[in-house]
Amino acid sequence: MTDDATSIDRPKALIVISSADQLPLSKPADESIDIGWFLVELAAVMARFEETHDFVLATPDGKVPTLDINGMALAMHGGAHLGTDTARLAMQADVLGFDFEKLRTHNPQLVARRESELALLRRRLGRMPVSQNLPKTDKEAASIRDEIIASLADLPEKKWQSIGDLVARHRDPDDDFSLADFDFMYAPGGHAPMVDFHDNPIVGELLNGLNENGVLIGLICHAPIAMTSARYRLDAAGDVVVDEDHAFKGAHVTTVPKYGELGMLEVGYPKIPGEKTRLTYYVDVALEKAGYDVALTLNPSAVKVVWDAEHNLLTGNGPQSVDAQADRLIDILRRRSTR
Repeated sequence: MTDDATSIDRPKALIVISSADQLPLSKPADESIDIGWFLVELAAVMARFEETHDFVLATPDGKVPTLDINGMALAMHGGAHLGTDTARLAMQADVLGFDFEKLRTHNPQLVARRESELALLRRRLGRMPVSQNLPKTDKEAASIRDEIIASLADLPEKKWQSIGDLVARHRDPDDDFSLADFDFMYAPGGHAPMVDFHDNPIVGELLNGLNENGVLIGLICHAPIAMTSARYRLDAAGDVVVDEDHAFKGAHVTTVPKYGELGMLEVGYPKIPGEKTRLTYYVDVALEKAGYDVALTLNPSAVKVVWDAEHNLLTGNGPQSVDAQADRLIDILRRRSTR
């Protein structure tokens, strides 16, 4: 399998990951936290297509993305059971006093999934940095950061295309590369997309180009913030054009809710101890303001996947939804192939 954009051997999938590694905060003022992208929100998709598709890897600027250590907490690997797994692990650690080894022994399925996803990372995505542990990073996840870094250290660094280069190649009549050659595009979350997927004209040009060529777009958790960029296009000279009546306007989407985010800011890994911690904006609020129909769940850990066929847009609300979203992606592509 190759991640080279010129491969023509098999169907292709475009994997777009944020390369941001710092998330600005509104409170405390002028502070930011180390962040990255969540492996758990991508691995289930890549694993299902690993034997059938070639992956083209891209970031907005072509820089290597940063793996977020906070996405490696065992509870994150519970899929639809994220809520109950989080509660059980907290009880085992805080009430029963389990050490890290005992936690792993009592949660073998979560450990096995994490290991399989790290193996996929090493196999398909190569060497990349890992975010710093934060004061509120899950302690068990924090304990394996050095091990993860060591397991990536001797791997080759993959070629990450920039979105701008992909758009330029698509427009070049002398280049055989075309966005139409992709079966789908998929982007995982973590907080990183809030930085370089939001109100980014080159992201908007990519989304519109994919849609115009009938390519399915998959976004999960914080990654749907990319849709705030859909009002931007780039003209032939590369200048930004704003279209408030763009093709995606009014699309049905889901994402992480503000009230779930606020909960994380109070007790989760983004929290700065001793300080009121707030983000500069919230994804669901920004999407609603941009004209999207945003569907949320009352329980932030409940599974929610939304397929908007009119806009070729498949969104999920967090790591708990990745398995359902991957299954839905397979079903949609299968139906398309039999038309």
